[in-house]
Amino acid sequence: MHNTPLVTVIGGGLAGSEAAWQLAERGVQVRLFEMRPGTAGPAHHTGNLAELVCSNSFKGDDPDTPPGMLKRELSQLGSLIMSVARRTAVPAGAALAVDREAFSGLVTRTIQSHPLIDVIREQAAELPQSGPVIIATGPLTGPALEDELSRLVGDDRLSFYDAAAPIVDAYSIDRTVVFAASRYEKGEGADYLNCPMDREQYETFIEQLLSAQRVNAKEFESSDLFQACQPIEEIARRGADAARFGSMKPVGLTDPRTGQRPWAVVQLRPENRDGTAYNLVGFQTNLTFGEQARVFRLIPGLHDAEFLRFGVMHRNTYIDAPRLLTPGLCLRDNTRIRFAGQVSGTEGYLEAVGSGLLAALNVYAEITSAPPFVLPKDTALGALIGYATDPETRHYQPMHVNIGLLPALEPPVRQKRARYAAHAERARQSLSGYLLSSSVRVLDQARPIDGEDGQG
Repeated sequence: MHNTPLVTVIGGGLAGSEAAWQLAERGVQVRLFEMRPGTAGPAHHTGNLAELVCSNSFKGDDPDTPPGMLKRELSQLGSLIMSVARRTAVPAGAALAVDREAFSGLVTRTIQSHPLIDVIREQAAELPQSGPVIIATGPLTGPALEDELSRLVGDDRLSFYDAAAPIVDAYSIDRTVVFAASRYEKGEGADYLNCPMDREQYETFIEQLLSAQRVNAKEFESSDLFQACQPIEEIARRGADAARFGSMKPVGLTDPRTGQRPWAVVQLRPENRDGTAYNLVGFQTNLTFGEQARVFRLIPGLHDAEFLRFGVMHRNTYIDAPRLLTPGLCLRDNTRIRFAGQVSGTEGYLEAVGSGLLAALNVYAEITSAPPFVLPKDTALGALIGYATDPETRHYQPMHVNIGLLPALEPPVRQKRARYAAHAERARQSLSGYLLSSSVRVLDQARPIDGEDGQG
């Protein structure tokens, strides 16, 4: 496209990568800043774009659930990240999970090879004084840019703490103790490894978990923690059975050694396609590395576990989106600047992708003098962004897509599965109708630069 302004995207994570690619595919020149590998964040391990710093799961894939609705909508909107996730998927029951190295590697090669994207490997310490800007620095915004954001949005800037779970070497897992199964035999029926506990083992584990040494314990009181990513030790503090009714719930599983349901279960999810590494599902933690090794080796089947990565906690930064952003994700008092990803106040991998995609489409709409690209609020992504940018939203915390954000059905549907299916069908029809009427063309199904397996 001729005579279009240079667009600056700051942050090469999921949101920034999606935004840059969406604009470049429409003929817009993009300058993408990414501070890594020169400056690494506290939870990063590589210099790849779109690195997954927490779980390798993109959540459930059932199209009649909010996470599944979001995946369908992103595919319909021509998302690059969604396409790469499908190409680098690993078995994960009813969820979509990816081989994290293959995933970020393929995104990186696709972005870096695009002739209209200039990837600048340095930290952006200040905002450009002209041209459209998309800030997609994620939850790990660098100190210099944080200061700039403080000046830009004032006292409305907020922050919270987040956590990542440990990863263990598959070969160090005792397969005579753990058993392969998905709850209620969903997916392929055996996508997870399960570490079963009897009551005595569970109570001993919880006792040791609660007494273990934490990192910066005073800084991570539960009031400062985002509720959807609580450390396992914080969950355990709520009561003796809190963990057993959370990430350690045994429902839908039978231990083949006993023929009975265990008292509690720790599930392990494959981190890569080859199954050489496993993530402790729901075991985000703020324990010291030494205590993680000691306490988590009390889990049956992990007594000799080799940790490929210990769990970490890190500070996440986000703005008070309902007070600051328009539905097009630009600042109300500075429409040249847009926000996307977790720094914009959404929570979740694909939620970040969706906001990056919408930020890019709204930049393009402005460039081409088209109306803003604002999705209907009865779609999963439209409901999420509507909630995040609604000035009436109070006591705001980052939010995943969920059924509670969607407008009520008329007439009401009481049965849960039927209600979810009705929401999904209404969203599908609503998005299709909106895209037919929008003057901003969505891209065809995104195709990364290389083969089906994500290897170049």
